[in-house]
Amino acid sequence: MNNNDSTSSADIRPFRVEIAQTDLDDLNERLARTRLPEPAPGDNWDLGTPNHYLTDMVDHWQHTFDWRAQEARINQFPHYLTDIDGQTVHFLHVPSAEPDATPLLLIHTYPGSFIDFLDMIGPLTDPAAHGGQASEAYSLVIPSIPGFGFSTPLTDRGWTMARVARTFDTLMRRLGYNTYGTHGSDAGAMISRELGLLNPPGFLGLHVLQLFSFPSGNPTEFEKFTPDDYAALEHLAWFQSVGGYNAINSTRPQTVAVGISDSPVGQLAWNELFNNFGNGTSLLTPDQILTQVTLYWFTNTSAAAGRYHYEEANAGTEPALNTAPTGVAVFADDFKTIRPLADRDNPNIVHWTNYPTGGHYASLERPQDVTNDIRAFFSSLRTN
Repeated sequence: MNNNDSTSSADIRPFRVEIAQTDLDDLNERLARTRLPEPAPGDNWDLGTPNHYLTDMVDHWQHTFDWRAQEARINQFPHYLTDIDGQTVHFLHVPSAEPDATPLLLIHTYPGSFIDFLDMIGPLTDPAAHGGQASEAYSLVIPSIPGFGFSTPLTDRGWTMARVARTFDTLMRRLGYNTYGTHGSDAGAMISRELGLLNPPGFLGLHVLQLFSFPSGNPTEFEKFTPDDYAALEHLAWFQSVGGYNAINSTRPQTVAVGISDSPVGQLAWNELFNNFGNGTSLLTPDQILTQVTLYWFTNTSAAAGRYHYEEANAGTEPALNTAPTGVAVFADDFKTIRPLADRDNPNIVHWTNYPTGGHYASLERPQDVTNDIRAFFSSLRTN
């Protein structure tokens, strides 16, 4: 099922994350010159990222956060670059030593990155060493979505989630995987669903943390709603009330990126979702947040990452049914997938789990829960 020698191909180039010291020095100099806006009355999260949060985080960024330690952790795993559809694609490829390991794509969030999954690599590739069974092993491919991280620069327009899905299918074939599954959250969940729609030969199925299905206006859709489903609608209404970044990225992503790209604290503030997605319930540590934000800063990818909202909003895509085997893990403080609507759009949901803790970035907050749910979903496919 896998080809551990495939990365010797001339089409695939080894890569290491090595940020120049001059870039680190520049970051620290900019942080030392931080100018925060006049605080809003109350200095809370009502109007956006508050000054007290930024003050504490900037102090930690300057004096405690250790990028070089994070860089060393990132480089514990093998990284590569390849070119697909005119675009440089960065990815981690971590084959399992188990001969029958299942090939698995892990696709990251916005505004996350491949860093989302570092804590899951060991348990997934070497389950016997992490309390699992050898039969639950996975060979992992963890790409950076084009325009994110080191899959840069973005060379042309039209990078929709569907195009990324086709690119990642090509990547898996290039690595010698003729069959594989996928897992994703946020952008990664949308790309995973696009792979379900594509349903290429050998595609095993998709495991996601969200299915973004919304009411169509047909009143009969509410007949199967439970109290939890109505609560999920209320949560969606809350998210829409604070999701201004969606509207900005969908209309003027290049304009807002100017300020974010010129100010590391602007980048930190813009990435408020890491702290505030679940209305203050985030379990992420300051170091987890700053590792992601620092990667965005060094790669200068705020414009390209935000452009996906624009491309999706203007793609003119018609709704389509995903009939591939689908598994869903719903975390308590994340976007709440509404089961009747998800079943409408994805009629082959064969696995569904609700978790009492964790949020939108569950792979960082609750990596063992996500790992266990991936195992359960793909194991169920093998036994059916």
